[in-house]
Parts: sequence; C-alpha cells; structure tokens
Amino acid sequence: MLTLEWESEGLQTVGIVVIICASLKLLHLLGLIDFSEDSVEDELEMATVRHRPEALELLEAQSKFTKKELQILYRGFKNECPSGVVNEETFKEIYSQFFPQGDSTTYAHFLFNAFDTDHNGAVSFEDFIKGLSILLRGTVQEKLNWAFNLYDINKDGFITKEEMLDIMKAIYDMMGKCTYPVLKEDAPRQHVETFFQKMDKNKDGVVTIDEFIESCQKDENIMRSMQLFENVI
Repeated sequence: MLTLEWESEGLQTVGIVVIICASLKLLHLLGLIDFSEDSVEDELEMATVRHRPEALELLEAQSKFTKKELQILYRGFKNECPSGVVNEETFKEIYSQFFPQGDSTTYAHFLFNAFDTDHNGAVSFEDFIKGLSILLRGTVQEKLNWAFNLYDINKDGFITKEEMLDIMKAIYDMMGKCTYPVLKEDAPRQHVETFFQKMDKNKDGVVTIDEFIESCQKDENIMRSMQLFENVI
C-alpha cells in the first residue's frame, strides 16, 4: 500500500512523480536497468528487426546518453521488442503489472501518446530514448515541457480543466484506491479545481505552457520530484 500525503501535496505533484516512476518501471520490465557487467557489442544488431533505429551517433547527439549506454539500452529493447517498436497494448500490460490493484489502462494510454511523438501508433527505440533522456537527465524546463505535453491531451498548446481532470482521474483509477488514507471519489475534481485556479493566472479558462511551468517551479514538492530519479542509468 502506498502512503502519500495526498492532502498536502495533491494529485498534481503525484502526477509528475508517477510520470518518471512509471517510466522507470518500463525500463525494469524491459530489462534495461538491471545491467550486467558483460561486455556489449560495438555496433547495434539490426538485421532481425523491422524498425531500424537511427545511427548511434545521431541518437547520442539527440539524447543525454553515451554510445555505450545506448548500446545496452537497445540490446534490452530489442530482446523484449523484436519488432523494434512498442505498441499501446504493451504499455498497458506493463502498467497493469506496476499497479495490479488499480486500473492503469487510461493512464497508460495517455503516457503512450506522450512517448509516441509522431502519433503513428507505435513507440520506436528513438521515441523511447528521446523521452527517457528528458525524464531522467533533462533540465527541469525540459521535464516540465514533457509533462505539459502529457496533460495537453489534444495537443493544441493549452491545458483545459477537463484535460487536467482526465489525467487526474486516470491517476486515481491507477493508484488512488491503494493509498492511505483512501481517496474520496471526488478527490480528483477537488484537486483539479485548486491547482487549475493556481495555474490559470489570467483566468481565461486554459493553462498555457508558461503558466504551467511557472506554477510548477514555485511548487517545492514538484521541484524535489524532478530530482528524484536523475542518473538512474
């Protein structure tokens, strides 16, 4: 059972933490953070996969991982995903293992869409690395930009109260019933009302990326969560 100070920190903070924590679980279940000391191949093995990843040099330039780290990450990724891509159903299976007492289907859907940057229904190794690089080694600004993209469900550049509520409900469905004290059914809506009022500075009914980042940067709990999982790999 998860013990969380829901009333003082709220679902908004937890949502930021869950993004990173769930991504670590994805790494673990793909066998990517239980690294052995075995030597790794100097070049990527690409002959047996449908999707061929970009050259290591390009991925190294586009991410905050070294060539050796990318080789290890790709080896684990390929072992678990021989086709070279991860589909949404795989995401849902992973998070159902992470939160067996809740329903993680909706949250996994939202998170999958955040990783699937070209919206083709599949997360490639490149998509995975670029998102993971931001979540684990990005600057606070980069992490908050990524989080904003998650909350901006329809990708119109704004977060509405309804979008924020959809994410909060998804988090509640996934882990709310496993917390102490148990959350009330209307807890997501109450927290959204509070946080949305704080974020929507000009009261125009939507939260811009600047308002989102400014509000998060003023929240000590969120700022601490940004540092929790740095240098995991």
